[in-house]
Amino acid sequence: MKNYTITVNGNVYDVVVEEGASTGAPVAAKAPAAPKAAPKAPAAAPRAAGGAGSIKVEAGAAGKVFKLEKKVGDAVKKGDAVVIIEAMKMEIPVVAPEDGTVASIDVAVGDMIEAGAVLATLN
Repeated sequence: MKNYTITVNGNVYDVVVEEGASTGAPVAAKAPAAPKAAPKAPAAAPRAAGGAGSIKVEAGAAGKVFKLEKKVGDAVKKGDAVVIIEAMKMEIPVVAPEDGTVASIDVAVGDMIEAGAVLATLN
């Protein structure tokens, strides 16, 4: 008998497989044990937005922060790239929704982000 741990769609199963004596091929498998909770990745610690502004710069898609184009204190015009995210092997600029000054950058390069996450704020 061999024991295996298999993960299917985030559910973890312990499976026992018996080998046949003549061919070595699996001949019977027990029903999977009750699903265990899959280990969750640690959540990213929220960053304090000390000088947070009133205008939010939000991600349009989930991905990974690839590059920070602006830093706190930089003046931006509507449409200027503030952060570049990488999603599905594409670099996607996240732009300023209006003119202003960068008040906070709330992510770091390499952070995994969800669609709608606040990446920066402007004043």
